[in-house]
Parts: sequence; C-alpha cells; structure tokens
Amino acid sequence: MKRRTFVQYAGLSALSAAIANLAAPTVLPSYAQAGGSVTIKSLGHTCFLFTGSGRSILVNPFRSIGCTAGYREPNVAADLVMISSRLFDEGVVSGLPGDPRVLGDTGIYEFQNMQVQGIATDHDRFGGRRFGTNVVWRWNQGGLNILHMGGAAAPVTLEQQILMGRPDVLLIPVGGRVKAYNAQEAKATIELLNPKIVIPTHYRTAAADAESCDVSGLDEFLALMGDVPIRRSTDSTTLSPASLPGEGLRVEVIGYAF
Repeated sequence: MKRRTFVQYAGLSALSAAIANLAAPTVLPSYAQAGGSVTIKSLGHTCFLFTGSGRSILVNPFRSIGCTAGYREPNVAADLVMISSRLFDEGVVSGLPGDPRVLGDTGIYEFQNMQVQGIATDHDRFGGRRFGTNVVWRWNQGGLNILHMGGAAAPVTLEQQILMGRPDVLLIPVGGRVKAYNAQEAKATIELLNPKIVIPTHYRTAAADAESCDVSGLDEFLALMGDVPIRRSTDSTTLSPASLPGEGLRVEVIGYAF
C-alpha cells in the first residue's frame, strides 16, 4: 500500500489561528501555480475528470443505476481518484484501469508535489445519521483552487468554511432530495464561499431512471442565480487563472455527451 501522509485538524488553537487568517487567500501548494490550465470533463452526476499540471484526477466514479442509469460508468484512466462517499451507487472504484491512488477519507495528503485536502461534511440533513459522511475535496491544479463538494447536504459550519477557503472553481450539488443540496441551499453556500466559477452537479438529466430518481433538474438553480452569467459547454471546459471573472462569478454548465 502506498504511503499516505495524513494531517488531522483538531483543537481550539488551530481553529483560532484559522479564524485570524480567514480573510487571507488560501492556496494549496502545487508545482504549477503560475499560468497553466485545467480541463474539466463531465462524466455524469458528480463525477468529473480534471486534467492539467501533468496529472489527471477523477472524482466520484459511480455505478450506473437510478439517477445515473443512462450514463456510461466512468472507467477512465487517472493518476488519482477521490471519492466523497461510499454508497451502493457512489464511490465505486472497481474496474478502473491502471493503478491509481484512491483517497476516500478526510485529511491532508501529498500527491506528486501537490497537496489534497478532504473535509468532512454531512451527507444528509440529519447529522449524518442516515447517509454518513460526505468528503469535500480541495486542491490546486493548473493554478486554480478547486473545491468539489460531492454530496454535501448540511449547511457549512464556520470551521468547515475556514478549511475550504475561497475557491476559484466550486463544484456543488443543486438537485436536492435527501443526499445533497437543493437549489436554494446551493445558492446560500455559494454566497458563503464566494467562488469565481460555479459548476453545478447532481441534477436530473435524461440519464435518469424515471421511476427511481427523485433528484430535481437544473432549471430551478439557474433561475435562482438571476443575472449571473452562464456559459454552457458540451461535455468539458478548460479554465485558467486568466479566464476567471475579474469580479463577480460565472456559472459553467458542463453537459454530457451521450
């Protein structure tokens, strides 16, 4: 088993220090801070492939069932795989090609001169008693601070906000129901974290099994965003520090090529 470096944040002293620096930019180390770019490809639901800075990162591979019944299972090659939860249809890593490193627990990890942080949140609105813990992933790739919220369902606490920092790119669930934010909850979280780019995830598409998927579509979320600019891509988008909005934010809707 590959060696894992794990650092757990605990104690009031660490929290106090973080609060003191909340207003300061938080940047995770990466060997490609200046310039560069990252291509973000949608593989369905909350699964995305991030390519840039000489590495590929796959987040939240799944089993094709229910809301993902019509998607191809994302058995794609990657250097690193991060999963937010392990349920029957989530966090499925069997069948992935090659020998990627797999992360599924909270903590701070070192990977190819890059630091990755997993932050615990609840995967339901009942203190995690129903669906357990969801891991929010935070890392820097292509010079961008990326935050993938997986299946977050509970409001972000002050301590979680400090650990998450201000993302350049925020991937956030918007389809609601029992395991993830609905449109209103997603908007409130966006206002709290103040990202520059928002990529909505976990919403109903034509891939869903009509009888077993109770997740809402994307329209309600987009309507709530009001006058925020929206850019649509077929199945991927390429972002760089230079492409970020100078002020405000932009929504990037990344489709899926059936």
